[in-house]
Amino acid sequence: MATLLYHLGRVAFRWRWFVTLLWVAVLGAVGFAATKAPAAPDDGFTMPGIESQKAFDLLEQRFPGTAADGASARIVFVAPNGEKVTATENRAAIEKLVTEAADGSQVASAVDPFTAKAVSKDASTAYSTVTFKVKADDLTDSAKTHLERAIDTARDAGLTVEVGGDALATQPAAGGSAEAIGIAIAAVVLLITFGSLAAAGLPLLTAIIGVAISMSGVLALGSTFGLSETTGTLATMLGLACGIDYALFVVSRYREERAKGHAPREAAGLAAGTAGSAVVFAGLTVVIALAGLSVVGIPMLTKMGLAAAGAVLLAVFICLTLVPAILGFWPNAVLSRRERKGKAKAGRGNGENGGSRWARIVVRHPVPVLLLGVVGLGAMALPALNLQLGMPGDEAKSTATTERRAYDDLAEGFGPGFNGPLTIVVDAKKAEDAKTAVTTISKEIAATDGVVSVSPARFNSAGDTAVFSATPATSPTDERTKQLVQTIRDERSGIESKSSGASFEVTGTTALNIDVAQKVQDALIPYLALVVGLAIVLLLLVFRSLLVPLKAALGFLLSVLAALGAVVAVFQEGHLASWLGVDQTGPIMSLMPIFLVGIVFGLAMDYEVFLVSRMREAYVHGDGPGQAIVSGFRHSARVVVAAALIMMAVFSGFIGAGASMIKMIGFGLAIAVLFDAFVVRMAIVPAVLSLLGHKAWYLPRWLDRVLPRMDVEGEALSHKVPAPVTDTPAAHLTPVP
Repeated sequence: MATLLYHLGRVAFRWRWFVTLLWVAVLGAVGFAATKAPAAPDDGFTMPGIESQKAFDLLEQRFPGTAADGASARIVFVAPNGEKVTATENRAAIEKLVTEAADGSQVASAVDPFTAKAVSKDASTAYSTVTFKVKADDLTDSAKTHLERAIDTARDAGLTVEVGGDALATQPAAGGSAEAIGIAIAAVVLLITFGSLAAAGLPLLTAIIGVAISMSGVLALGSTFGLSETTGTLATMLGLACGIDYALFVVSRYREERAKGHAPREAAGLAAGTAGSAVVFAGLTVVIALAGLSVVGIPMLTKMGLAAAGAVLLAVFICLTLVPAILGFWPNAVLSRRERKGKAKAGRGNGENGGSRWARIVVRHPVPVLLLGVVGLGAMALPALNLQLGMPGDEAKSTATTERRAYDDLAEGFGPGFNGPLTIVVDAKKAEDAKTAVTTISKEIAATDGVVSVSPARFNSAGDTAVFSATPATSPTDERTKQLVQTIRDERSGIESKSSGASFEVTGTTALNIDVAQKVQDALIPYLALVVGLAIVLLLLVFRSLLVPLKAALGFLLSVLAALGAVVAVFQEGHLASWLGVDQTGPIMSLMPIFLVGIVFGLAMDYEVFLVSRMREAYVHGDGPGQAIVSGFRHSARVVVAAALIMMAVFSGFIGAGASMIKMIGFGLAIAVLFDAFVVRMAIVPAVLSLLGHKAWYLPRWLDRVLPRMDVEGEALSHKVPAPVTDTPAAHLTPVP
């Protein structure tokens, strides 16, 4: 591996014009294809195999013309100053709004609250549900404006009018200025790390090129493979993150080889052969984690994972070819000012620095460092025992939004469960008397403990399918609501036996969120087993050790559990929530554990490979176990720290978002990188390796003979690469032919 990549780096450096123009041509071709490709479809969110999805599919089949997931607006009216909405003037204003809303071009129906009995017992609150024929993303501006004008007219009449639902929902920015600040911090970290604008800009440039190609590819293949713009979200994030990390590692190794006195082309080859080998295997671990998302069974998540895996592979190819090619154009620009002036001493890489000094402390006191790290992360992980999965809705939004105010008004006027009604879909096609069967099922569900009321059933045109709502006594995110859904489903056989052949399914937003949370929870263990198992095999090939891969996997699990515990403590239990601008605590987003495992696993294995591969390299070349740890930290600690700080800065930018879910993702990823890079990789890993000594690198002879040799540490290169021709680095500060 090292020899192959060494020659690839030299070739890319030598044929820099050809390599660079080739990548430019690829970018141009893919970009042109993206502009000519048909518009990407709306892939939506589907979850095959769960009851809620089956019920949605049945609704779309039996109620043609109106999408089961069509947009809706729930308009809430509150009478002023203790008045009643049934008062003559207030009632007239509400009825006028309903009439005007029903005239909208894309409106399927607008329900009069007085006809539908959608008025609270004290008559202080009423609501009207406006449903649309299309999804929220397909609503035209004119349709939204028409509804907004009708709402403004009702407000002018003195009523308090708030709007829930997704039809007019505000879409907060993903990160805003905070995200831009995070990227700026990343640039500053690169500049401080390298002390050169060129060296700082090169990783950013190549990463942006990789992201541009991968995103253009998603757009170009969107109609062919059913990819949408949302598919590329994860690809953009990880393509940028890994692209910066990988180029950072190669450029750092190039500078190190130049400092030893190697000529530019030779240094580029050595950087590709050693650091590039680590990049290849680090990239493969990320690809394993992302491709493994397909086991969860969510089509959208599978597409996101595969697209992101493609972006990471692209980042690896760019790192191995385009980075050496650009170094060929300006071989001295990435060096520090001191090196460019010829004042640096050859071989200075063998001196002490902050990384080696910290490693010596850990090697001398491994037990206290190990205990402190494990106990600290273990304590952080404790809140994860109380993890509640769900999908935060309007209740998690700021009180400055009309959606949150509408949610609160409905809860106050009709009870907490009114914001999360259960939708019951009755298939009466095989029933002897459809209406009688639906009535029976409706009465049985209404009699269930925890159900406050049920709405009148609505039949389709064929009269063989009906739908009605059941309002729980508790809020959508309450654990008792989850138990109610389970109770209704458990009693299904008994209820259906009384309905003469009819069957029913429970769906709606609340039930869907419960089903999604359960399916993700069931898929988490198989996903972990697949990803960690394959990664252990891969790391076994990289490090040729039994204990190092196992230690890496256990350390990752510890950091992910600690990060999940921190997320629960802030977003579910409310600790320090106000500092992050979290308006309302609640359940943790269902996909959060999967996102944490998939994304953080890839980045954690990056840091593991980058750091431990240098230790392995030093050990193979004759250093003792303790000295190998110090040598690895001397060469790699600063780069790993810089990479971790960059990722934390980028992810922290999402904490400034307006949406609670985006805040949660940004905080979770940032804190996970903090725990994994600085506690696990910088403290626990060297402490464990120090305690293990030579045993850390033990591999049974029979297994050593069976496993192919990857030579990530570049042992073969030591016999092929000529020694530096001079001890004066300044002698190589000449143009490269």
